[in-house]
Amino acid sequence: MNPNLDALKPYPFEKLAALKAGVTPPDRSPIPLTIGEPQHAPPAAVLEALARHQGDVARYPATAGLPELRETLAGWATRRFGLAPGSLDPERHVLPVNGTREAIFAFVQAALDRSRPAKVAMPNPFYQIYEGATLLAGGTPLYLDCTAANDFRPDLDAVPAEVWREVQLVFVCSPGNPTGAVTPLADFRRLIALADEHDFLIASDECYSELYLDETAPPPGLLEACRTLGRDDYRRCIVFHSLSKRSNLPGLRSGFVAGDAELIAPFKRYRTYHGCAMPLQVQKASIVAWNDESHVRANRDAYRETFAAVTEILAPVLDFPAPQASFYLWPAVPGGDDEAFTRALFAEEHVSVLPGRYMSRDGVSGNPGAGRLRLALVAEADATAEAARRLRAFIERRQ
Repeated sequence: MNPNLDALKPYPFEKLAALKAGVTPPDRSPIPLTIGEPQHAPPAAVLEALARHQGDVARYPATAGLPELRETLAGWATRRFGLAPGSLDPERHVLPVNGTREAIFAFVQAALDRSRPAKVAMPNPFYQIYEGATLLAGGTPLYLDCTAANDFRPDLDAVPAEVWREVQLVFVCSPGNPTGAVTPLADFRRLIALADEHDFLIASDECYSELYLDETAPPPGLLEACRTLGRDDYRRCIVFHSLSKRSNLPGLRSGFVAGDAELIAPFKRYRTYHGCAMPLQVQKASIVAWNDESHVRANRDAYRETFAAVTEILAPVLDFPAPQASFYLWPAVPGGDDEAFTRALFAEEHVSVLPGRYMSRDGVSGNPGAGRLRLALVAEADATAEAARRLRAFIERRQ
């Protein structure tokens, strides 16, 4: 077996299960705030399209996807990020994938050159796929701490030039998981300049880009930053988007990658051998989803109501950054011990949360997730508000 498998760390939810083992919670309804799995209803039109085309399971799909799907994806990204008309060619710059998780993992395997130092920079805390994909590809993770001191964004200028020279790939997650921080265009442009100087690639995970709290301020993206620099070839840049969060379709496993044609072409070749083409019925349902924004606006409205209710309940007892986007809260733990807090909360209130340290690694000044919690506000508003009330009551009792 690949010896790098031994380098993989336990997944956060494995650690959480071990932490809660042996605890008997009270006899009241369990409320999980742990997994970022949307609970809002999927769009009916997408489900209808999926059923209408179920007969397509009798046909092999192509790795590149249907031309009409690629055209839909290019058109959506062009509109959403204000790209130059025609600059995102459906034939050269776009590739459908089975969700961002699978695509991120596969891209790292295809992108790293194992014949030279292969550091992969990633935000810390982070989505664990970045680390796992790096380790299995023979690379070395470079953790860029995201703390309150830097608004929960990586400090790019704190990385020495000699370290940048060994970096082959940089991951950006914006809006961030778990912090909800949004990367501004200035940071994207700075990263692009560093990539040109030190010859690395930029992979921007933007799967939460459509879940933002201010309807007038959608988060910018990496391709948008390229447009502001006149880089309509999107050189060195690739982005990942998904229907999972945008459209409440995590089980559809549908997303896309877009960007530099010189990256898309070899990645497509890799995927041809990888055997991970998107099923035709999923492609046709995805076209319906990407072409409709009304359900996405309704989704944002629902999350805003939930955030408003929860923050009103928790603000008097918890300190957390004002969320800009995604569906997470990232509060500091009263007392500072996120594991002990999580176990006691489960034992007394039957509410599950995720210790922040499980999403981070030790960095320059310790583990930046330690002493924090990730709260996924994905359930219906009433259940999430009830969890917030239990959480507040738990804190007030301890105080």
